[in-house]
Amino acid sequence: HRRFDYRPKADPYCQARYTFCPTGSAIPLMKEEDVIEVYRLQAPVWEFKYGGLLGHLKIMHDAVGFKSSLTGKNYTMEWYELFQLGNCTFPHLRPGMDAPFWCNQGAACFYEGIDDAHWKENGTLVLVTTISGAMFNEMAQWVKYDNETGIYYETWTVQASPNKKSTVWFDSYECSKFILRTYQKLADLGAVFKKIQTNYTSIILFSGEPIYLGNETSIFGPQGNKTLAAAIRDFYNPFKPHQTVREFFVDLFKIIDRVILNHQFYLFYNLEYWFLPMKSPYLKIIYEEVPLPVGSKASFGI
Repeated sequence: HRRFDYRPKADPYCQARYTFCPTGSAIPLMKEEDVIEVYRLQAPVWEFKYGGLLGHLKIMHDAVGFKSSLTGKNYTMEWYELFQLGNCTFPHLRPGMDAPFWCNQGAACFYEGIDDAHWKENGTLVLVTTISGAMFNEMAQWVKYDNETGIYYETWTVQASPNKKSTVWFDSYECSKFILRTYQKLADLGAVFKKIQTNYTSIILFSGEPIYLGNETSIFGPQGNKTLAAAIRDFYNPFKPHQTVREFFVDLFKIIDRVILNHQFYLFYNLEYWFLPMKSPYLKIIYEEVPLPVGSKASFGI
């Protein structure tokens, strides 16, 4: 996943149904000698609206919690879409505009408090490690860098087959990947993680070797490829990004239908278009173990 120099300003056309990070605050500077508990948080996506429904499908959202020993304060940190999931997965086809228009950004959100009931009821709230205030402050610097340079949300993982060792053509870039990067950063700073099983959701597309098509200008610009431009627009036509979750799933099934019948998928990744020659089993939602990291530094004792 490519890093960018800065985060572009969001286009006013992109409107979120739910405000991004409504109670967000700056990450506080901790006293270096503070001892901070780190919690793994996981609950079904959109639980506030659909209860545990998506938990049965194992479509989970991940976050990380912190508790300061010195102040007794709790904090939650997560990474998610600025304009909801549909906008990160499908573009808008706007009248008078040739190119599909993407409202796609993801970012970190940090706020005071941990909503215990939300994470415990249908999910997970478990202590994974303990760090010092100094380590927390270094992590905060890294979050700022990560947030300014890793800006686009990517829903899909694309790989060659369901085989565990199969080639990954494209990796997703979503909430759980941020949590995994955060854990890795803490491990590199010396955090020692408990030995517990940790599982994450991935939405995987299966495809033969992807074919590079070009970027917005080369396909949709004045010298662009009209036939290809029409095919891409036609592919995205049934999928409306600003919608309810029910509609999102209806569209997801429309996609699966098209993908399976025509063996094709157009992927927009790091501002470039790719053609995916799809193959069976086409799409899978998996919930699998990703172990907690082991650090690259000597361990830090508390």
